[in-house]
Amino acid sequence: MGGSVIRHVHHHLMGVAMAVCASIVSAPVAFAVRGIPAQVDDTVWRVVLLFFVGSVLFAMLTASRLKWIGEVRIFEEAVALDDPETLHPTDYSLRHNLVNKGFLCVLLVPALVAGLVLSPWLSLIPLWLSLDWLVRAGIAARWEKRNAVLLWRGHVPARPWELSYSPLRPPPTRPTTDGPPE
Repeated sequence: MGGSVIRHVHHHLMGVAMAVCASIVSAPVAFAVRGIPAQVDDTVWRVVLLFFVGSVLFAMLTASRLKWIGEVRIFEEAVALDDPETLHPTDYSLRHNLVNKGFLCVLLVPALVAGLVLSPWLSLIPLWLSLDWLVRAGIAARWEKRNAVLLWRGHVPARPWELSYSPLRPPPTRPTTDGPPE
């Protein structure tokens, strides 16, 4: 069970890391091949500003309890894990599991193609996606801290999107005694 389970916050941070990696690879290639545009049209800046404002508004809605958008309601529906000690491996580290090569390719290839064919600025689209994942990771971390639990994904392999939770720290084990109580 431990191999397929991942912290919800780490899941989103992995998305951020992969989006940044995709942009780091695609943007220099696209700008090297297509060149840096001499002048950026005001329309481009308006679109960027519109995307940014839209992302901020969507982030505010995501932090709410709204039925189809709010993440908090999903967190509150998470189920408690039966054996949370199996989810606290001492050798688990996000830095060793930061990049999923398949998903990196899913982000990299379209950004690179769009950057080479349409505009080199489109090679930076994964950075816009990373903003949403970063906001979702922050919302989840804040909820975890307020509720003193850790959110997990993938405890049921057939439904990897389903969330569960465990205590922030596993409960201390009681020492067993072989003799009668004193």
